[in-house]
Amino acid sequence: MFGIRYIKSQPTVHLMQFKGGKLVREGAGASFFYYAPTTTLVAVPVASRDRPFILELTTADFQSVTVQGQVTFRIQDPRKTAGLMDFSLAKNGSAYVSEDPARLGDRVAMQVEVIVQQAVQGMALKEALRASAQIARAAQAELATRPEIEALGLEVLGVSIMAVKPTPDIARALEAEARESNLKAADDAVYLRRMSAVEKERAIRQNELDTDIAVEEKKRQIRESQLDSKALVAKRENALRDEQMSADIALEDQRKALVASQADNARALAEAEAHRVAAIMRALEAADPRIVQALAAAGMAPGQLIAQAFGGIAERAEKIGHLNVSPDLLQTLLAAPREDAVTQVNRERGR
Repeated sequence: MFGIRYIKSQPTVHLMQFKGGKLVREGAGASFFYYAPTTTLVAVPVASRDRPFILELTTADFQSVTVQGQVTFRIQDPRKTAGLMDFSLAKNGSAYVSEDPARLGDRVAMQVEVIVQQAVQGMALKEALRASAQIARAAQAELATRPEIEALGLEVLGVSIMAVKPTPDIARALEAEARESNLKAADDAVYLRRMSAVEKERAIRQNELDTDIAVEEKKRQIRESQLDSKALVAKRENALRDEQMSADIALEDQRKALVASQADNARALAEAEAHRVAAIMRALEAADPRIVQALAAAGMAPGQLIAQAFGGIAERAEKIGHLNVSPDLLQTLLAAPREDAVTQVNRERGR
């Protein structure tokens, strides 16, 4: 009514009122009445904004990659931004009169694209695929120092690189290479595990062999010790046998000497006895046989005398006609010797 209007902005919108080319009022979340025919309203949004981007770039080894990311920024100095770009509102106070507010994100994204492109072009494909975080940090640091960003009064809150993707053919090739590398790594792991098992088995066998060698060496030492002991025992037995043999030889020599001495003594006794008998025989050669016989019968037992008498009878049997010997006589002759023997035994016992 009569050109007087009322406007109320959000806390994230910096509202400025120009009248006669001069700034008369400003503030975030401001609200006031104004006279539309003579007032120009400028609304600068100061909230953070996200601007996604997708780039088709080429790496240092001439491979195509797709970089997908996002930049987050906000208007830090609304006066600078309003001085370079048109954020004026239409007469109705709800729409912008130009497209500059929409193009602000494109200008920021263009700066990010230049920085990311320079970073990717300095890397090889495999390096670029693994350097998304590095590219994001470099882009954020360099973007904050860009003159255009400072001139627009912008603050860069962050740069994110969500993906760096190669072409499908290159992706399949890299996948195949990675798969082969992983398979080779798996084969190497299996090989190393088998080698480790073989090494451990060889160590176990070596330990067993060393143990067997040590056991055999110990057995050999025991056998040598036993052989030495047996040799020592045999040597001692031989020494004892030699000593026993020497003692036996000495004993035999002594026995031989004793036998020789006994033989000499027996020979001497026999010679003495022969000499005595010869002397007796020489003495009896001139004597009467009957006298010699009588002398021999002296001291004989009655039985011996009777036997000698029967011998004389037998020598002259041709001159004897008949000889009667009664049983009583034979009994007397046989009993007399037994009585003499018993008497002799009793005499010996009495001694």
